[in-house]
Amino acid sequence: MATEREIHSDLAVPPGEYLEEVIAELGMTKDELARRMGRPATKLSPIFKGAKAITPDTAMQLEKVVGVSANIWLGLESEYRLALARKAENDQLVEERKLLTPFCYSRLAELGLVRKLNNRSEKVRELQRFFGVATLASVGVVRQYQAAFRVGKARARAANSHAVASWLRMGEVRAREVACRPFDRSRLEALLDRLRGMTLQTPDEFDAPLAESLAECGVALVIAPHFPGTKAHGATFWLTPDKAVLMLTIRGRWADIFWFSLFHELGHILLHGQRGIFIEDGSASPGQEGQEEEADAFAADLLVPPPAYSAFVDRANFYPDAIVAFAREVEVNAGIVVGRLQHDGYLPPEWGNKLRTRYVWNQEAESEA
Repeated sequence: MATEREIHSDLAVPPGEYLEEVIAELGMTKDELARRMGRPATKLSPIFKGAKAITPDTAMQLEKVVGVSANIWLGLESEYRLALARKAENDQLVEERKLLTPFCYSRLAELGLVRKLNNRSEKVRELQRFFGVATLASVGVVRQYQAAFRVGKARARAANSHAVASWLRMGEVRAREVACRPFDRSRLEALLDRLRGMTLQTPDEFDAPLAESLAECGVALVIAPHFPGTKAHGATFWLTPDKAVLMLTIRGRWADIFWFSLFHELGHILLHGQRGIFIEDGSASPGQEGQEEEADAFAADLLVPPPAYSAFVDRANFYPDAIVAFAREVEVNAGIVVGRLQHDGYLPPEWGNKLRTRYVWNQEAESEA
């Protein structure tokens, strides 16, 4: 009679092979085994080949017929199926190694969002953990990241969808660390004039007050480093029904782009509620053209009041001294006025960057486009 033994192996060996050894030691044929178990031989054949699993009922029958504990058979079956699953996972990890660069693994590691590893398959596992998915192929169907892949497919000058997804996930992780009050629309609307006044300050002066003021309104501000290939200036989405996320990345570090992007994203939060994820890269996402135009108008009109701007444009004096005087009159950074005039065609691009301000940020947020 065969004795009980435990078999542990990384090889995918079906327990049917051990069963063949056991009945051979007993001098029993497969047909006799089937008769003793009260089963057709054709039903046992897939078990010998590993094509069919040994169930608890089958394990108990084998215990009675061949004298090997049901626990042994179930353990062997479990190890076999686990070995098959590991092999399938390893094959999948090898296949997904090609996504490490598109998902900007090195950039994520620099920022401490994933571990610095050497083994590429382990990197894939770490990236799966970062996104909270079983396979990286699932990232594109997760609601939070679908917008990244829609943007990448729809535009001629397409962004790297994988990089955008990593960038959004980074914002999600960082935003969870920001303590916020529940979202308060009225409080946020009342804050807008104060935020506008911050355009006259340096980042050292407004950085902390800006984030704190928005957090009081239920908006988590994330100043995010740039990821190559994202082409993104900012993004807006909701982490919970009571917590909005406003992401900004510093591309070129221009003050006017920073403030326009900030108020553009606030426009989405105030005008469009929790209807979607908005990613800004200078062109409207599919199906969001109207909402982008509304957010643009919201930012432009709030930064430079329309009546004052119209009167200034009518005077047609766009010399630097006149622009500075007008900016002082409406109490905004002069570079914001320059950016608006260039956007509207009153100043040519070759006018250069006169009066525009470049911000100096901390090392983490300084990445260039």
